Amino acid sequence: MSVPIKGLIDAAEVLWPTAGAEGWDAPGLVSGSARQQISRVLLTVDVTSSVLDEAIDGAFDMVISHHPFLMRGVTSLSEQTSKGHLISRAVRAGVSLFAAHTNADIVQNGVSDVIAKAIGLANIRPLVESSPGVGHGRIGTLPEKMPLGELARRIAKVMPSTATGVRVSGEFTQLVQTVALCGGAGDSFIGDAISSGADVYMSSDLRHHPVQDAREYALTQGTGPAIIDVSHWASEWLWLDVAANQLSEKFPQVQFVVSQLRTDPWDFVITQ
Repeated sequence: MSVPIKGLIDAAEVLWPTAGAEGWDAPGLVSGSARQQISRVLLTVDVTSSVLDEAIDGAFDMVISHHPFLMRGVTSLSEQTSKGHLISRAVRAGVSLFAAHTNADIVQNGVSDVIAKAIGLANIRPLVESSPGVGHGRIGTLPEKMPLGELARRIAKVMPSTATGVRVSGEFTQLVQTVALCGGAGDSFIGDAISSGADVYMSSDLRHHPVQDAREYALTQGTGPAIIDVSHWASEWLWLDVAANQLSEKFPQVQFVVSQLRTDPWDFVITQ
């Protein structure tokens, strides 16, 4: 049994409306034909050569990724380039590529929403709301206060393991209850986390100066969130199971499989 890609595109538009994507984003069908029939779909955060190997070896017709493979402009798809080499292999193998990115970040049961539920938050709502229940990031409360270090341990257990682990700026024993978060790169929302009154803000790819400024603000003003930084890939990988289940309910005749390959780019760290 199979369905045309067009049916999946229509279903994705209901789950993750492209109107919600950022202007710089490029979600949707990256390569392939809307008329192509699909029966096996592989879900991943990133499209890499190892993920494509898995798709080809596993006879998958399509890869759904969180990150669009062609998000920034390219001037050539020559196989002498990494992008061209992978796209050419995918086309020859009949593997179509599709992405749901920032449009899947902001919705209910989207990337940030899944993280908030996974770490046990209640009263979950968007950190920056664009419409009721929809918006960037999430904020919610733990059932009771807990030490910041214990929350970091909980997050580490919930997310897949990575070389960089979970980094924390704050006192291990300080008590926290209101948690703001954003899956993926989220230091642009640190100011919103401060304004929200959250005890802690968790995101990925957090840069030195924004974090330092936030912590200095907390020290000088006597209020402000502790900061937790996690792997970009790990924070978004949690959503894949939810997305696969949502699509399986709509297309029970299609097999949706979440790739277990780690596409986090960091392999090891060295400390003294």
